[in-house]
Amino acid sequence: MSDAPAFEKVLVVGTGTMGQGIAQIVAAAGLEARVFDSDAAKIDQARAAIEKVTQRLVEKGKLTADARGALLGRLRPFTKLEDGADGIDLCIEAIPERMDLKVEVLGAIAQKASPRAVIASNTSSLSITEIGSRIGARDRTVGLHFFNPPPVMELLEVVRGLDTSEAVIEASLVFAKKLGKTPIVVNDSPGFATSRLGVVIGAEAIRMLEAGVASVEDIDRAMELGYRHPMGPLKLGDLVGLDVRLGILEHLHKEVGEQFRPPTLLRQMVRAGKLGKKSGEGFYKWGPDGNVIGTWKR
Repeated sequence: MSDAPAFEKVLVVGTGTMGQGIAQIVAAAGLEARVFDSDAAKIDQARAAIEKVTQRLVEKGKLTADARGALLGRLRPFTKLEDGADGIDLCIEAIPERMDLKVEVLGAIAQKASPRAVIASNTSSLSITEIGSRIGARDRTVGLHFFNPPPVMELLEVVRGLDTSEAVIEASLVFAKKLGKTPIVVNDSPGFATSRLGVVIGAEAIRMLEAGVASVEDIDRAMELGYRHPMGPLKLGDLVGLDVRLGILEHLHKEVGEQFRPPTLLRQMVRAGKLGKKSGEGFYKWGPDGNVIGTWKR
């Protein structure tokens, strides 16, 4: 593939926390943000969440009412994949971390969209090379790994598959800067750069908690004050989702080695349905307004 197109019409697949955030920043950058979910109610919920977040920005003076109206006007809902994929320049998938599911959805988009459309995955650990190969779009598949919450976090990890074209990488870097992000480029490797580093710290924090080294608050405070991390690893795990963290660790344990074996406590919490903020309880207890109201106690 040569001369990848400018990304003006962007399809975001998935309406969870990441999909909502990605759609918001794409629309805020002046681009058409198409939001796909086969369930219309989930699209409505995603739009309502974006409306709420952007209204708070207006109230804080960080966004004008006119800019908010324009942003919301650039969000376009789709419940039929073939309609949403028609004429797009870029698709960004933000669905659960399951290779077969990603291949199924992105393969359908690769078939329905223009052969010049770039196919991107927001995966935090799965192989971009494998996705591109399995959907028959090796040269135009790329990783665009956003961080939670996408409107706030500055970094965008651009992942180069084995056959990703240089034109696609360059177009992705231009796109990242248009969104106001600072991109880094990494080669396709299990966990890329950020997930591989981040989950090691998170897993060790959980093992420290298992061993009774310190409390949830003090382990997090150690990294926040001692290493100037904006958020401790246990709270970050709650925000990402402990089930997501477990999935990444299981993948990296299989692909890389023993240092990524998931802690027993993490498995137990996921089995108990304590998934973090989205379930209301993880290493912290979360109120309905999204604020911390307590911490985990054995």
